Amino acid sequence: MASARQVLCLCALLCVPRVRCEPIRYSVAEEGESGSVVANVAEDAGLTPAQLSARRARIASPAGRQHFRLERATGRLVLAERLDREEMCGRSLTCTLAFELLLENPLQFFRVEVAVEDVNDHSPVFPEERVTFKILESSDPGLRFPVEAAQDLDVGSNSIQAYTIAPENDYFSVSFKHPRNKFIELVLEKPLDREEQPELLLSLIATDGGSPPRSGTTQIHIVVLDVNDNAPTFTEDVYVGQVLENAPAGSVVLRVEATDPDVGLNGDISYRFSQAVSENQLPFIIDATSGEIRVTKPLDFETTQKYELSVLATDGGGLSGMCNIVVEVMDVNDNAPEVVVSSFSSPLPENTEPGTVVAVFAVRDRDSGVNGEISCALEDQLSFSLRPAYKNYYELVTVSTLDREETAQYLLVITAADTGSPPLTTTQTFTVDISDVNDNAPVFNQTSYTMYVRENNIPGVLVGAVSAVDSDAGSNAKVIYSLRPVHPTEQDPCSCISVNSENGHVFVLRPLDYEQVRQLEVLVGATDAGSPPLSTNVTVRLLVVDENDNAPLVLHPAQDSSPPSSELVPASADVGDLVTKVVAVDADSGQNSWLSFHLLRATDPGLFAVGSQNGEVRLRRPVTERDAVKQKLEVLVRDNGRPPLSATAALSVLLLNGLSQEHLPQQELAVQDEDSSLTIYLIISLVFVSLLFLTSFAAFVACKVCKRKELKGGHVLYGTGNLQSSLAAGAAAGTLPHAYCYEINLTTGSGNSEFKFLKPILPSMPPQHSDTGRGVADTEDFLPIQNSMGDAALDISGTPSVGHFNGLPFN
Repeated sequence: MASARQVLCLCALLCVPRVRCEPIRYSVAEEGESGSVVANVAEDAGLTPAQLSARRARIASPAGRQHFRLERATGRLVLAERLDREEMCGRSLTCTLAFELLLENPLQFFRVEVAVEDVNDHSPVFPEERVTFKILESSDPGLRFPVEAAQDLDVGSNSIQAYTIAPENDYFSVSFKHPRNKFIELVLEKPLDREEQPELLLSLIATDGGSPPRSGTTQIHIVVLDVNDNAPTFTEDVYVGQVLENAPAGSVVLRVEATDPDVGLNGDISYRFSQAVSENQLPFIIDATSGEIRVTKPLDFETTQKYELSVLATDGGGLSGMCNIVVEVMDVNDNAPEVVVSSFSSPLPENTEPGTVVAVFAVRDRDSGVNGEISCALEDQLSFSLRPAYKNYYELVTVSTLDREETAQYLLVITAADTGSPPLTTTQTFTVDISDVNDNAPVFNQTSYTMYVRENNIPGVLVGAVSAVDSDAGSNAKVIYSLRPVHPTEQDPCSCISVNSENGHVFVLRPLDYEQVRQLEVLVGATDAGSPPLSTNVTVRLLVVDENDNAPLVLHPAQDSSPPSSELVPASADVGDLVTKVVAVDADSGQNSWLSFHLLRATDPGLFAVGSQNGEVRLRRPVTERDAVKQKLEVLVRDNGRPPLSATAALSVLLLNGLSQEHLPQQELAVQDEDSSLTIYLIISLVFVSLLFLTSFAAFVACKVCKRKELKGGHVLYGTGNLQSSLAAGAAAGTLPHAYCYEINLTTGSGNSEFKFLKPILPSMPPQHSDTGRGVADTEDFLPIQNSMGDAALDISGTPSVGHFNGLPFN
């Protein structure tokens, strides 16, 4: 019937969440072997074994000691150890072991109570193996002599049920009111006669009610004395005293008192504890003379709340009286709360949802009353909180999102405090580690990178490194570098740059030419090893640093003509007049393209000077008749690189020493008598001019193909041999001024010939200078040298023009 009521109560309470109000009760006999089945708790709780495993069912005992074990696979409750009822409950009539069956997801509790049934495994034991009584022969029948009762650790029907005396005799019988009394009495049935029988030796047998019954025996030695017919008598049958559990040793608990109407030795009373319990085990001592009971050892309310003792008062004649002592131990707040952890989960992933249960624990206090009332608190924590679960159980739950990169570990301190005075506290620390999830992409330490490499580099040269860090941990923080297309439409990234996937080192795989590629821009991606992986891109700009690997290129005068063209310098030219200008460029940049000009060698080094910055060739002194007519110059053009590169320009200058101002009056009639050498000279000059024109045209075509920037021009003293070609080339390159028209007057009345250089027909343009930093030598306006001439004139322009020689036209 009891089992049926439990099942009905269980069915009625299945709908109640989390807590079962009516406990599940079982009974089990003590001394059962470990592993013995108590009952099927899953069936009685309305659960299946699968639910027990899924919901992590377990037994939570408030006392901390596990007497039972739950088999999740079958749902059976079995013994975890051999049970000894007398060890667990003493002589208590009932012995119940209570615990909770704890389930998770959702949290649910079932209270289970197991009553431990007694078995007859102990025999009655008397405290003394031999008891001696000295009885006056004058003692009247009916006189009673107390004997300390036997002790049987079993209870109920298994405890002591009867006492008998052997052998049977006519003098004594045994009397007892209740088996649980501390003492029994020997009753004198008939007067003793010392002269007939001075002493008696009897056996007192205690028998319990077990099946089969057990018994214990003590020897009773009766010594018959002369008259001492009054035994000590206590003022009270039961003495009750109270003492605080923290009472110091020597504190008086109470005082017993007994009286004896006899006088002399028969009236002297001494007190002692009953030998049912050894005095060495008691925390008390009794003064044999005064009857004061004092504390000798520390008391503990949580271990023993009450002591029941027996005190014997014996007079000098051997008569004794007995009383019972009850000492109640009063509780003080001497036990701090205890925290018993049932479950704890660590580490937690950082994406754990708020409300997740981290730990389940119970609190208890061995004190009683207000000293045992407990409150719990969580110290200074915003991400976690405490939530009461059931009775003295609490849940530690998350209340906000977690971020491992912000806090990788939480130290959660739980403080349990009682309400005693003063209150006692206990702290329990939960160390919750936060496990990483891949929620952070790699971050480069720069928003962009600029690296430099010199042109003509070695293949595979290291030019720098990119670095990215990922605030995640483990494989989520491992960064892998790779090249990516700069534009989405590109199929592959630049093939001349490579990046190490492990350390981010950037390499240039092939030599670069500054004149072809001045900078490259690639996209480097950093991807972590998480799932799914996260990535970040950064722009890497590679700048090619120029090296001095290009020698200067001479544009003017052209160096591919053979023989080189000649410049004409009249004898009337002044010091500082411009003879010609060397124009050169350098494909390098920066200081590698800064050009300087130097006179390397000359027929007469003292006659000409070369401008180091602009390449202008000017007269250093006047022309004399001693100077050679044909002067050869070689100009060195050198850049500013390290080491410097250079080129040379070969120049040819004709000094017109035979033309003089004083020999140029107009004498038209004397042309036929002029020296024939002048005619030959003019013919040679015309042929030379034609050759120069062809050379200049070829240079014009080459300049157009190369698309060189315009060179600024200037006025120059040109000879008749190369004037038209130089002007054509200069006009094509954009470096020389507009065409000039010159007049030459020749007379026949003199022994030498001179040119007359007039201003240009077109207005002269203002001087222009090109940027020497761009590798092009400065070109300036050539200044005309004027002289008073005669009538004959020679017009030299971009195309061959018609002049007059002594009135005769020539081309």
